[in-house]
Amino acid sequence: MKQFETLFSELKTKVASQDPSSGTVTEFNKGKHAIGKKLVEEAAEVWMAAEYEGKEKTAEEISQLLYHIQVMMLACDLSLDDIYKYL
Repeated sequence: MKQFETLFSELKTKVASQDPSSGTVTEFNKGKHAIGKKLVEEAAEVWMAAEYEGKEKTAEEISQLLYHIQVMMLACDLSLDDIYKYL
């Protein structure tokens, strides 16, 4: 099981390596617009899962949303501390 900070570190390393076989690198390289569209899609899936699909599916969808949020953070050159100061 990964923690939020561990996942962010892992994604940051993947983006820095620019491995063309990495799905994270592919998404990152599509840019903020494409990442933003994915965030909107994932947020809607969280809502639908919460309304109709139960706890387990909602948790799965939230995990996917958090992943895409972290990709957007990297695309915007934001650190965890940049976000945490607003929590």
